Amino acid sequence: MRLYLTASLERPIKSAVQITGSKSESNRLLLLKALFPNIQIENLSNSDDSNYMQRGLKIDRGTVDIHHAGTAMRFLTAFFASRENVEVTLTGSERMQQRPISILVDALRELGAEINYQHKDGYPPLLIRGRKLERRSTSLPANVSSQYISALLLIAPSLSNGIELELVGEITSVPYIKMTCALLTELGITNSFEGNLIKVENKDAVENKTVTVESDWSSASYFYSIAAMAPLGTELKLSSYKDHSLQGDSILKELYRTFGVETESQDNSIILRKTSHPLQREFNYNLVNAPDLAQTIAVSCYGLGMTCDLSGLHTLKIKETDRLEALRVELSKLGADILVTEDRLVLQPSTEINAHIEIDTYNDHRMAMAFAPLALKTPIFINNAEVVSKSYPDYWKDLRSLGISINED
Repeated sequence: MRLYLTASLERPIKSAVQITGSKSESNRLLLLKALFPNIQIENLSNSDDSNYMQRGLKIDRGTVDIHHAGTAMRFLTAFFASRENVEVTLTGSERMQQRPISILVDALRELGAEINYQHKDGYPPLLIRGRKLERRSTSLPANVSSQYISALLLIAPSLSNGIELELVGEITSVPYIKMTCALLTELGITNSFEGNLIKVENKDAVENKTVTVESDWSSASYFYSIAAMAPLGTELKLSSYKDHSLQGDSILKELYRTFGVETESQDNSIILRKTSHPLQREFNYNLVNAPDLAQTIAVSCYGLGMTCDLSGLHTLKIKETDRLEALRVELSKLGADILVTEDRLVLQPSTEINAHIEIDTYNDHRMAMAFAPLALKTPIFINNAEVVSKSYPDYWKDLRSLGISINED
């Protein structure tokens, strides 16, 4: 599906949007609910990723295909490996089979897991025969995706000896690790995260508990980008958000002040207000703790004619696509002067944006959603726009509610 997006900047935007629950929180809670059925989950994400996670958790024999769902691949690898009498082949899309998983597999094997590669060493598909994992200690490099780390922490309370996990080196993606630990704490599961050592203790059962998933801050980022490029006086109300979020991407509140967007918390919602033009012409930031914001911020800077220097982006190379290279290619089409390395993006200011450019999305939901706000600056095509269902199925409907014209081409 190719969409053509245009928008008028004649007047401020005034609108309200209900955003689906965080898939990061949802997928963690879905795994915990599989271990402890007394947990009830409200405001669960309606994303493809969470749907694949739910389906996968119900299977104990045969093939489990999670398509593009990277979180489900990591979490289910650990889950199946720790379930006695389970025998599954865990696989995914062509791109998923190119994304490395040996770091997690090695750690699980150290705990006693039986996991075999079906095609290429280090990559899915995986043949997993579940076992009782009784060893307590394992280790991971500290600079890997936090999903590897969280996968181990989430199964830990179901293991007879829990887990003692050493992170070797400098830790990245700390907020996502803290999110996992906070959810364990909320369920009464004893855990600690001190220095480079994380401990999670065994727990046989969890009391009846209802947990409400906060709406997704990564999804909110696209509305921050819209507010930044919209006229002064724009107000967007987004629901449902907590004052004290577990999500690292809630740093948006501080980051987008640079772009002239202020955030007010009000009755489990946030209100974004465009109160000024960008406060400076350069944006420099290390996004090591919030790499999923890189695409949104880069596009915001380009739309506003700002210099952008983003670092700490090494994990973007192994996402749904090589996101740094994808940003370089697509922004260049629009006329950008952009340089990317293994972990950094540098964008020069531009006074003109090419119109009617087709943005390729590379089967990456964030490419589609991050580039869409540029419709406020120039007419734009988004190819394979249906990919947003991975995390935010209602995205195009919600953008239409703001007055952005979206037509299938």
